[in-house]
Amino acid sequence: MGVSLADNDLDEDDFSETHDINVTPFIDVMLVLLIIFMVAAPLSTVDLPIDLPTSTSTPQKKPDKPTYVSIKPDLSLAIGETFVKRVDLVSALDATPDMARDKYIFLRADRAVPYGELMEVLEFLNKGGYSKVKLVTLEGVPGAPPPPQAAPATPPKP
Repeated sequence: MGVSLADNDLDEDDFSETHDINVTPFIDVMLVLLIIFMVAAPLSTVDLPIDLPTSTSTPQKKPDKPTYVSIKPDLSLAIGETFVKRVDLVSALDATPDMARDKYIFLRADRAVPYGELMEVLEFLNKGGYSKVKLVTLEGVPGAPPPPQAAPATPPKP
């Protein structure tokens, strides 16, 4: 409840009430929600550090809960953030809740991973019945030079 101190009626000794909404609590609640979302947003992504290659193709829509299979530079595999052995990849995918063979698997591979290793993981997935695989890249700018390549995980053989 507010009070007006304007000189509307000089004869009245009583202050008149104003009927404005106090927006200060609303602003406080909005700032708290903003902070909560700023803290929670980075936690909703896959947290394995992988140096993805870039692509200038049109980005496609992602499902609500995608299944990520990641290949790190040391050639270790992870489903989401859980590391698995290469031979246990298909059985770990089968044990994943809400996973079906007709759902897409998003494959993330570090740019230092050799092409043969990437193909080997794709072969494991295909033999296990997971044939719907999408490769994950970073969005690049059309016409921009490609970023410098990282050192390969294994030195080239002469």
